[in-house]
Order: sequence, then structure tokens, then C-alpha cells
Amino acid sequence: MASLLPADDYVGMSFWLISMALVAATAFFFVERDRVAGKWKTSLTVSGLVTLIAAVHYFYMREVWVGTGASPTVFRYIDWLLTVPLLMVEFYLILSAVTKVPGRVFWRLLIGTLAMLGFGYAGETGLMNAQIAFWPSMAAWGYIIWEIFKGEASQINAGLANVHVQKAYRTMTLLVTIGWAIYPLGYFLGYFTGAGDSGTMNIVYNIADFWNKIAFGVVIWSAAVADTDSKAHA
Repeated sequence: MASLLPADDYVGMSFWLISMALVAATAFFFVERDRVAGKWKTSLTVSGLVTLIAAVHYFYMREVWVGTGASPTVFRYIDWLLTVPLLMVEFYLILSAVTKVPGRVFWRLLIGTLAMLGFGYAGETGLMNAQIAFWPSMAAWGYIIWEIFKGEASQINAGLANVHVQKAYRTMTLLVTIGWAIYPLGYFLGYFTGAGDSGTMNIVYNIADFWNKIAFGVVIWSAAVADTDSKAHA
């Protein structure tokens, strides 16, 4: 009976709530894919894949936590290694929907993302000292922020005439800057202070996943619908 969710296990509840929210978001993005113009379908498909992959991993993470009380680090990083690069790909895809984008933009974002996750994983699994690994992971995150705010991707967005893409791009940059800041906060609480524990860290991570993975898709969906409707009424 250890696998049942206790009424006072708020960490376990957060795993349940977010797994269901991710399933609902997946259904929404896939259904809404048929509503938008063809150039937006790939972006919405990727949004649905992000929430689908995350939902499946959350089922496993929930079982690990509820059954053992241990932090599901391996499952979480497998999830992130698949979904976070896909979120970065979305910057490339929304720009590609309305203009030609060099492939190097994609690779810069992807390499920065993998470096950020790689050092984070090394710190949380003991391959590196957790406090040392934190800093190169943060540096990689800083590189991603620089790229989307000041790099080639940002310059391409600034030159676009499509206001819907520009608005979506700006909102996504805020998500990466503010929303993704929740992740290092959880890491910091778990490994730098005595105030945090694995429960606190997992709640913070879960809130971040709920906000970032679903919100990214909603921003793209909103831009896709607005752009499609504007063309239909033009």
C-alpha cells in the first residue's frame, strides 16, 4: 500500500496535479493544431510533444516519490534532456514559420541547452560537486539568454514584419529568463542551503515545469491563432 498517495504528501500531490495538467495541455495542443495555418502546425506539434513527454515522465516520477520518498532525479533529467531542447527549438520554429533562419541559430541554442542540463545532471547525481557544477550550468543558461536577447535569433526577430511572431518571441524570452530562473532556485535550495530538502526542491521543479512547458505552448498557440485569423480576415 506504500504506492498510495497520503493525504499529507504535498510533493506527491504536486506530481499528480502537474501530470494531469500536462495531459490536458497535450490534448489541447494536438486538437488546436487543425485550427491554425500550415506554417504553424509544426510548432504546435512540438508543443504537444513537449507536454506529452513530460506527462509520461511525471507518471514515473510520481511513482518514485510516492513509493520511496526519493527524488526522481534520473527520470527528471531524462525528461529535461528531451523537452528542454525542444523548447529551444521552438524559437527556431516560430521564426522559420515566417522567414528563412540559418541552421546555426538552432545549433547555438541546442548546444547551450545541453551544456546547461549536462552540468546540472552531473551535480545532482554526484558526478561533480553539486556546488561547483551549478556555476557552469548557470553560465550556459546565461549564454542562452544572451543568444535570444542579443544574438542572431534576436536580430532576425527584430527585422520581422509579423507582429504576432515578434510578440510570441518576446514573451518566450521572458519565460526563459524569469520562468527558467525557478529551476536554479530549486537547485540552490537543495544543495546550497540548509533550508531546502528534496521535497522542497521537487515542488519548486514541478512548479517550474508546469509554468514553463505549458506556458511555452500557450504562447505559441496564441500567436498561431492570431496570425491565422488575421490572414483569414485580410
